[in-house]
Amino acid sequence: MKIMRVKEHILTALSGFKRRDKFSYGVFQERGLNPSDDELCQWLQTQLNICTDQLIAAVEADGNEKKLVKILRSSLDNLDSTYFDTEERELICDYYYELSRIVDADIKHDLNSWLHGMILGTVLRISNLLKRQERIIETLEQPCTSCNLPLRTSILGKEASIPDFSWSIIRCNNCNEYNLLSVGPGVKQFRFENHASIEQLSKADYSEEEAKVRLEQIKYFRKK
Repeated sequence: MKIMRVKEHILTALSGFKRRDKFSYGVFQERGLNPSDDELCQWLQTQLNICTDQLIAAVEADGNEKKLVKILRSSLDNLDSTYFDTEERELICDYYYELSRIVDADIKHDLNSWLHGMILGTVLRISNLLKRQERIIETLEQPCTSCNLPLRTSILGKEASIPDFSWSIIRCNNCNEYNLLSVGPGVKQFRFENHASIEQLSKADYSEEEAKVRLEQIKYFRKK
């Protein structure tokens, strides 16, 4: 039953990714960039959606990580990195990395090589191997209030003396709904996995009810 739930969550996240307008004006605006050509944006949207459809089919067929990696690599190889400017390449890599995280397939080396070129990508890979890898101590999950997908926050470091000092207003990557999150006390370092931080509210200034009011304000003024 647990395996079925995990599979269902993966398929839900992939479907949500496909529905998103991944190259909208708002996406470029959030990154402080000028929008790319409309025709190029539409083509990239189509390429990513084809890849997503292939991943959905593979997950439904219980494909292993090797199969999922092959799909992602093949799709990425269809894109000539020299055709895009640096900002476009970074955005494309962000989307392929997001897909890889959804299906739990490791293509970081492929993304490095595609983004920076094979030689520099190899250097970066070696450099990363020499660094201490981030160890996930704990994973917090809470269901999105709209699509019910578990919103995951990875805890990377703890320190007992750190207070529970803020609320986070976050946005679900799957359906773009805004949610309220608190990681709790004693958390030194954490990483949002399938949601994005929109606003931080100090608990010294906002009670839980006041934070919920601010959440509703954001939902109202930032309608999808």
